[in-house]
Amino acid sequence: MKFKGADSPKAIVITAVLVFGSISFLIWWALQAAYTVG
Repeated sequence: MKFKGADSPKAIVITAVLVFGSISFLIWWALQAAYTVG
């Protein structure tokens, strides 16, 4: 999946933030679910 300007620093930062945010949200949600059940 190649996008125009995908190698620009701005695109890399945006992608990194989206990925990091998604992972953080999943971890937070998993912890919330675990504490709610437990």
